[in-house]
Amino acid sequence: MADSEQRLAKSSISGIRVYPIKSAAGIVLDEAVVEERGFRHDRRWMLVDESGVFLSQREAPRLALIRVVITNDALIVEAPAMPALEVPLQPEPVDTVSTVVWHDVVESLPVGEEASRWFREFLRIPCRLVYLPETSVRPVDPTYSARGDQVSLADGFPFLLLSEASLDDLNSRMEIPLPMDRFRPNLIVRGCGPFAEDGWRRVRIGPVDFRVVKPCARCAITLVDQQTAATGKEPLRTLARYRKRGSEVFFGQNLIHDATGTVRVGDDVEVIEGSA
Repeated sequence: MADSEQRLAKSSISGIRVYPIKSAAGIVLDEAVVEERGFRHDRRWMLVDESGVFLSQREAPRLALIRVVITNDALIVEAPAMPALEVPLQPEPVDTVSTVVWHDVVESLPVGEEASRWFREFLRIPCRLVYLPETSVRPVDPTYSARGDQVSLADGFPFLLLSEASLDDLNSRMEIPLPMDRFRPNLIVRGCGPFAEDGWRRVRIGPVDFRVVKPCARCAITLVDQQTAATGKEPLRTLARYRKRGSEVFFGQNLIHDATGTVRVGDDVEVIEGSA
């Protein structure tokens, strides 16, 4: 697309995804409510090891095979050769336990032995399921945030945004193209050029303004096939050839929201600061 055409092109949201259980499969939505910590239900549950440290597909690739459905009052959790597990959206109030997400100590609620037993059986590792209650506050890294910014149990930021054009650019360089789910974004953008999101600083999506605060450094989770849990060397091998800075490979942008509201597929993405 020529530069003049790109300036006139209108970007919009083509996909919205939430990941209720950290590192398990995401849910594709037509709309989602932006709350104080990010999208409603996004990464409010996670698995921890016996020391309370979070588990992800880095240690347990089979997490990719766990599918979640949200009902009015529960998560319905499914996995191959396992009975469905029902997890209440509001766990029983019990004493919190200290859990660790990277460098953050987070007070979490144990969900219960039945749920933890289910995950231990499927993942084949010692673990238990915990929930982030409303009373537990986890601030965003102050290097990138404003006072009062919060995040759920995501790695570091409330939202990850990636454009279809950036994925198309990557896939044009690979022997076997990869689907968007390999990169686990919350917001997918259509209508911009490859890596246009790298130049954005503030965007408006529907009624919500977002700050684009940091490129996303990609990790070994991108090496896990989200349909089979098999691991390989791509896409990090290819991304490292043209998206590496220092020791890290970047793909997508981390966002923090300035307001609450409902974001919908089809909403325009208005760049209010930075180059489109």
